[in-house]
Amino acid sequence: MSPVLLFSFVVAYFVVLLIVAWYTGRNSNNESFFIGNRNSNWMLVAFGMIGTSLSGVTFVSVPGAVGKDAFTYFQITLGYLIGYLTIAFVLIPLYYRLQLTSIYNYLENRFGRDSYKTGASFFILSRTLGATARLFLVVRILQETILQNFGVPFAVTTIIILFMILVYTYEGGVKTIVYTDTLQTTCMLAGLVICVWYILHSMDLSFGQSIKAMSERGLTNIFVVDPNSKLFFVKQIIAGAFITITMTGLDQEMMQKSISVTTMKDSQKNLVSLGFIMLVVIGLFLFLGGLLYLYAAQQGVTATGDKLFPELALHHMPPVISVIFIIALISALFPSADGAMTALTASFCIDILGIQRKGWTQEKQKKVRQRVHLLMALTFLVFVMVFEWINNQSMIGVILKIATYTYGPLLGLFTFGIFSKRIVNDKLVPVVCILAPLVCLVIDNNQERLFGNFQIGLELLVINGFITFLGLLMISRRAGSEAH
Repeated sequence: MSPVLLFSFVVAYFVVLLIVAWYTGRNSNNESFFIGNRNSNWMLVAFGMIGTSLSGVTFVSVPGAVGKDAFTYFQITLGYLIGYLTIAFVLIPLYYRLQLTSIYNYLENRFGRDSYKTGASFFILSRTLGATARLFLVVRILQETILQNFGVPFAVTTIIILFMILVYTYEGGVKTIVYTDTLQTTCMLAGLVICVWYILHSMDLSFGQSIKAMSERGLTNIFVVDPNSKLFFVKQIIAGAFITITMTGLDQEMMQKSISVTTMKDSQKNLVSLGFIMLVVIGLFLFLGGLLYLYAAQQGVTATGDKLFPELALHHMPPVISVIFIIALISALFPSADGAMTALTASFCIDILGIQRKGWTQEKQKKVRQRVHLLMALTFLVFVMVFEWINNQSMIGVILKIATYTYGPLLGLFTFGIFSKRIVNDKLVPVVCILAPLVCLVIDNNQERLFGNFQIGLELLVINGFITFLGLLMISRRAGSEAH
């Protein structure tokens, strides 16, 4: 399809987003930007969070990984459900009871200011790396399919995308994102369903016939029963649960939407619903992945991994499917990037700069918040360029690996705070939280020497959290005992 025509659809889609942003961002204030004035509709939040949870990486990488790992990613998704239930009934009551704007304020209430700053800093690091890795993948696809045909460099493509996101989140923040994410999730899921329907129709396959064909190629295996494998089902389910607890429940981006819901019960409905919906949606992505490999074999296409879906949709399917793919891909990109940029702005303003503690006027807070928002856009640009320089693998693997190192300290901090009443030495908390990932790095790089054939995968996140927990235990004392 003509790059000019594809680009025109991208522009039209962005115009629609701007209209929604203008309408929802009217009369917004700092409270609207940070937590949507705590009056968001839980059904809209739940639906929009599907897009935020999935992102463009899921849209491209999960189907692409089926050729290598079959349907084993569904093991992690089962863990996701356990994680969402834990968040709904353990963390959400805590956040509502304390009436938090930033969830990391809990760490200050429980441990002290150094712990609070440490938790917020790890969130900022982790979300920046994860969001820019997601953003990189989609920008790379848009660059290769559209903008390079106009002679536009990759850096300029990235600037254009970030500017688009910046424009529609600049005023409304969370208040706007709740609505734009709903629109974008609708487009993404519609694109997913249409692509599945098209391949089944073009190959003249029923659902049962397609599953049989995938099974014959070994693409439908879900459970791995070898305990030594990184994909062993127990490891994957446990890892999926803790990934969700950390990347959703201990993540300001995801929780700022949940705590923007009016009541705690509605927020819990949001998360429980999301957990079950994700099972269905990820299952559909895996099914699409199997179909893509069947279709690729029929078309004589040898692309695999992240390159498979774009190659087929843009070069081996009708123009209308190409348009649907691009719109769905952008719809998958924006909810993860806009929410991350807004959450990082909120966390930096509230947790690091402390603008709500300084007695500033609303107008001064707004000016600082807008400058920080611009700074975050610039930071995203820098990290996307770094990924462009170093990337040579599936981005979903990169993102999950980043999570195991950067969310582990948050897992240890919140677990220790919730399940222990001990008092920590607040000034030593940053040391513990930095050492834990470094210990994990040593373990990860020496697995064969330490464990032989036993392989540690994503459960490294749990190990990271456990090491942090032990470190906090070592620098703590019983509540009520005197410090020496």
